[in-house]
Amino acid sequence: MGKAYCQLSMDDRRRIDRMRARKTPIDEIARTTGRHRSTIYREIRRNWFVEREIPDLTGYWCTVAQQQPCRHHGVV
Repeated sequence: MGKAYCQLSMDDRRRIDRMRARKTPIDEIARTTGRHRSTIYREIRRNWFVEREIPDLTGYWCTVAQQQPCRHHGVV
């Protein structure tokens, strides 16, 4: 039996956000957070925010990402 999945915490998401801002490679982000690289890729892909009117705001934002699982579980 494999490891149990544990959702990313807000601290994990903040760390991903900061490391992406520094252009840290995904493999290093995964190693630093103790997650598999596919988890990091999936997190970024699922929570990529697109702002058509202000393109500079397009990207991964940890606060937007944190709201998604909270909505899914009925916590707002």
